[in-house]
Amino acid sequence: MFRFSRWRRACAALLLALAATPALALTIGSKNFTEQSLLSSLTAQYLAAQGYPVSQKTDLATVLMRTALENRQLDLVWDYTGTALLVYHHVDAPSDAQAAWQQAHDLDALKGLVWLNPAKMNNTYAFAMQRQVAEARGIRSLSDMVRAMQADEAAGNKPWQFGFDPEFAGRSDGLKPMQARYGFALARPQVRQMDAGLVYNAIRDGFVPVGLVYTTDGRIKGFDLTVLEDDRHYFPSYSATPVVRAEVLAANPKLAEQLNTLSALLSNDAISAMNAQVDIEHKPVAEVARAFLAAHGLI
Repeated sequence: MFRFSRWRRACAALLLALAATPALALTIGSKNFTEQSLLSSLTAQYLAAQGYPVSQKTDLATVLMRTALENRQLDLVWDYTGTALLVYHHVDAPSDAQAAWQQAHDLDALKGLVWLNPAKMNNTYAFAMQRQVAEARGIRSLSDMVRAMQADEAAGNKPWQFGFDPEFAGRSDGLKPMQARYGFALARPQVRQMDAGLVYNAIRDGFVPVGLVYTTDGRIKGFDLTVLEDDRHYFPSYSATPVVRAEVLAANPKLAEQLNTLSALLSNDAISAMNAQVDIEHKPVAEVARAFLAAHGLI
């Protein structure tokens, strides 16, 4: 009896010690641009309010973040369906959002990674122009853009110049197949390569009439730009989605539902507004994320 009582006391002490020991922190990874910093901060602050210990690893290159997730150095990230298919799995990415998510979900399940519910935000590529110029020329789509450009060339007007980041201009699934899809050609002097962030300024300031942008960037609205419809569906879907290691979800039974709650609140308009607050109004990322969470009753 004495030994049994002592054993019970020892077990009770062990349980108390375990209860007093903080759980391992959930490590959230993010890439090196504003939207990813916001998604990481939103997630970290929300989960902390739910009682999870959290840590963040920020400013990671795309492939480095993915490698860290697969190697169990990260527990969860926000990633994009098009990136998963094109960059990680080297397969074609459909423009249909649901089809792209399902394909990424199924392929990553084989690696022990779970794609939760996607947010209603698609940070894909697009072409943009000054709103006033686009409206004056009746340009609403990429096909309209091509017709206007070719009409100017036929009239002997100055050839259009396009602003691209070097990656899109040079990669195999970038500019050249896009030109083939829409049936237009560009001479070398028409392609102005620059840092992706400078493209927005170049369009706004009239340095180039059209340039490559990302559809959730806050500078589209802030600089009064018009995004042209991809009417021939060239650009794949890049739905932002929480991606979590399966074993992390198994160890935290409420985590999937909680992340899906956050995901449901994010849309192109919501994230664009937050991006603009950071990139144009120069507010701190953590402050913008905290205000969004508070407005939706999550903290």
